[in-house]
Amino acid sequence: MERIKTAIVGASGYTGMELLRILLTHPSVELTAVTSRAEAGKRLDEVFPRFAKAASASLAFSEPDPDHIASTGAKVAFLALPHGVAAEIARALLERDIKVIDLSADFRLHSPAVYEEFYGHPHPAADLLKGAVYGLPEIRAKEIAAAKLIASPGCYPTSIILPLLPLVRENLIDPTTIVANSMSGVSGAGRKADISYLFCECNESARAYGVPKHRHLSEIEQELSIAAGETVTISFLPHLIPVNSGIVTTTTAKLREGVTPEKIGQALESAYANASFVRLLGRGKPADTKLVTRTNFIDIGYETDPRTGRVILMSAEDNLGKGAGGQAVQSFNIMHGLDQTTGLSTW
Repeated sequence: MERIKTAIVGASGYTGMELLRILLTHPSVELTAVTSRAEAGKRLDEVFPRFAKAASASLAFSEPDPDHIASTGAKVAFLALPHGVAAEIARALLERDIKVIDLSADFRLHSPAVYEEFYGHPHPAADLLKGAVYGLPEIRAKEIAAAKLIASPGCYPTSIILPLLPLVRENLIDPTTIVANSMSGVSGAGRKADISYLFCECNESARAYGVPKHRHLSEIEQELSIAAGETVTISFLPHLIPVNSGIVTTTTAKLREGVTPEKIGQALESAYANASFVRLLGRGKPADTKLVTRTNFIDIGYETDPRTGRVILMSAEDNLGKGAGGQAVQSFNIMHGLDQTTGLSTW
C-alpha cells in the first residue's frame, strides 16, 4: 500500500512532538516535511533525541514555506501553529491542493464576528470558514471524510462537548444550567518560556485562569447550540494543575422533569457504543487522567444528584492526545478511508 506523504507545520512544540510520535510509526504515513522557524536546518533527532533511529529521524526541519512543502509531494499537512498564524499558511497549502488539518482555533468557529470577539482580532481568512469541518470524529465522521480543511477541536471543548452533546441533543437537560469545571496539565499552555508556567510556579499549586470567558467557550457554545437547536450559553471554569498532561472535566446541569439515571446512560450508549476512542465507565464511575494519558481515549462516567436534580458528567483525556494530536490523526484516518484506530496506540 502506498503511504500518504504528509507534512507537519510547526513540529517543534508539544503538540507537534505528539504528532511526530504518532506519525513516525503510522503504517500509512510517509513524513516528507517538518517545519519550525526556530529549529530550521536541524535534524529531527537532533531536536528530539527520543526519535533517534526512527525511519525519518534524519529529516531536517525547514522554514514553513508552502512551495517547499508542496515540492516534497505532501498531500496533507497538519498545522500545529498558534491561532492567527495558521490561517495564512492553510490558504497557501489549500491553493496547492494539499489537504489541511488545522489544530489551531482559526477555522473552528462559523462566525467571523465570534472569532473576533474571543480572539481579539479580525478573522484572517473568513472566506475559508464555510468550507471548514469541525473535526470531532465521533460526531462528524461523514463530513470529515469529504473535507479538505479540518478544524480539529480544542482540548477543553473535546472533554466537555462529548459527554454533554447526547444529553443536549435528546433534551435531557436544561442547557441554560450547564457549568463545566476543567483541570489541565501544564503542557496545555504550549512549549514556551513563560514565568507563570515554570516548575516552581506550577508545582504544588492549582489555580483557575481564563475566568469568566476562556476562548474555548466560543466553540463549546457553538457546538452545543447546534445540538440544542437554540443558543446555549454555559459557565466554564478552567484550572491549571501540576501535571505534565491530562484533562479532567466535571460538568453539571439541571435534569429535565422525569429524566432518570437510566436515560442518561442510554443516551451515552446510543451515541458512543461503537466509538473506538470513547470509553463509557457507567454510573458512579469517575474518570482518571492516569488511565488516558499517552492514549487517544476519552473516558466518561456519570452520576445524578437527587438533592439538586442535576446530572454530574465526569470525563478525562490527554490534552495532547484526544485533545490535540491523536484526535487530528483520527480525522486523518477518516479522510483517507483508514480504520480510525490506525497508527493510534490503544493502551
